[in-house]
Amino acid sequence: MKKIAPSILSADFGRLAEEIAAVEAAGADWIHIDVMDGHFVPNITIGPGVVASLRKTTKLPFDVHLMIENPEQYIEAFASAGSDVITVHVETSRHLHRTLTRIRELGAKAGVSLNPATPLGQIEPVLNDLDLLLIMTVNPGFGGQKFISGVLPKIKNAKEIVSYLAPHVLIEVDGGVTLDNIRSVADAGADIFVAGAAVFGSENYARTIEAMKAALQQ
Repeated sequence: MKKIAPSILSADFGRLAEEIAAVEAAGADWIHIDVMDGHFVPNITIGPGVVASLRKTTKLPFDVHLMIENPEQYIEAFASAGSDVITVHVETSRHLHRTLTRIRELGAKAGVSLNPATPLGQIEPVLNDLDLLLIMTVNPGFGGQKFISGVLPKIKNAKEIVSYLAPHVLIEVDGGVTLDNIRSVADAGADIFVAGAAVFGSENYARTIEAMKAALQQ
């Protein structure tokens, strides 16, 4: 079943608990949490303490995307904070297999993310150690960016590879997903759709999420 995961990067940070409650009531399936360190990406967001506080506000799965250097140093903290999925970037993980193994040992699902220009071949050796493959359709760091349509063939190729080698792996797409392009992203093979500005920038969260889900069923 395809899922909508609103990214709180585009939410009102002064009202995060209320914003999460609002998208939960609006029909969100997961909550996507972007963690940025100001080194791997040119922005700084939140740490495990905030995740732990937000964990008390909802039962929705927390999809935590570590856009940070040396992610292996922080996995235990984010797992303890209540992360259900922990995704690291192949570009920052020196010992990717070890990192993914540790995520699973801590009871979370393990994900790997690829920037738009990073080839799929970099994750093939660890496909069977994954639960989720996150393909970025913008260069990470800021919300509200425009979807890079040239990544669509990469999503399609990823779906073909996963279907053949590791059919249990979910494909997630993050970056510029809107009501206008979500059907194309689904047709390319995505299972989970991260939508930040498209949801939190809309006047009615429920109407937006409902429209996205309707588009996925067409």
